[in-house]
Amino acid sequence: MKSYKIKGFAQGTDYTIMYYAKDSVATKSDIDSLLKLIDQSMSLYQKGSLINQFNAAEKQIQTDRFLNAVLKRSFEINSDTKGIFDITVAPLVQAWGFGPKPVSAEPDEKEIKLILNRIGMQNLKLEKGLLIKTKPGIQIDLNGIAQGYSVDLIADYLNQKGIKSYLAELGGEIRVAGPKPDGTPMKIGIEGPDQNDEPDIRHIAVLNQGAITTSGNYRRFHQSGKKKISHLINAQTGYPLENEMISVTVYAADAITADGYDNALMGMHLHEALKFVEERPNLEAYFVYHKPDGTIADTLSTGFKKILKN
Repeated sequence: MKSYKIKGFAQGTDYTIMYYAKDSVATKSDIDSLLKLIDQSMSLYQKGSLINQFNAAEKQIQTDRFLNAVLKRSFEINSDTKGIFDITVAPLVQAWGFGPKPVSAEPDEKEIKLILNRIGMQNLKLEKGLLIKTKPGIQIDLNGIAQGYSVDLIADYLNQKGIKSYLAELGGEIRVAGPKPDGTPMKIGIEGPDQNDEPDIRHIAVLNQGAITTSGNYRRFHQSGKKKISHLINAQTGYPLENEMISVTVYAADAITADGYDNALMGMHLHEALKFVEERPNLEAYFVYHKPDGTIADTLSTGFKKILKN
């Protein structure tokens, strides 16, 4: 068994795939064409993509298998998080300057109130491959979940090639299968900010199956005076998140699940988020947060401890 590495650029970020096989059965051109197909479906930055067609449409579009799979999971996570995870947040993300078009000023209260009329997944229906707006002006943004799904599709591709041992990473979202041929598990660095808010490896996770994704507001933000404006927008208030959370790293069986829940957990207060995770056997999480005195602390769910290297 030899180890092979494929590196490339997609979805506005980079990817790295490391796998063990007798031969180089997985190729960069296969991975690139798969990621290109996903972009044509779900990228807001791709002219003519299905998601852009839907956002411009008056009423509905026919989905493809990618969009359909991500929408189905989005509805489930939306319902499970009681609306905290919400893909109709697109107009708010755009208004706060984190969308595809540049903006010159922050939205005011009146503008946010107007936008909130077009927010909420109750205004969307998915029926027999049709995505329908039940209210005009609804637009969707899948950035909070599509990358995790892309990682799962890369994993599916590697599985189909008969590869049993791999690590697939895209934009920091990771999916692994192990152990390595020598019997040792895969190791993943768990990132969190250090005391200066700079990204730092805080722990090492050791695992043979599953996905790990991180959502944090210390990498993507705008500075407004002394205030940092987070790219994570609360779909219920219309404003960027302002709670004690700095980053949430989620472990789940697949990356679409981990990725879908990491943003939602960022939108909760710490005690709520911990309780939420402890009540769900399919999720584990590691939290980095600000204490009331401004210092940085971290904590984790019971099951997350088990995957960390002592």
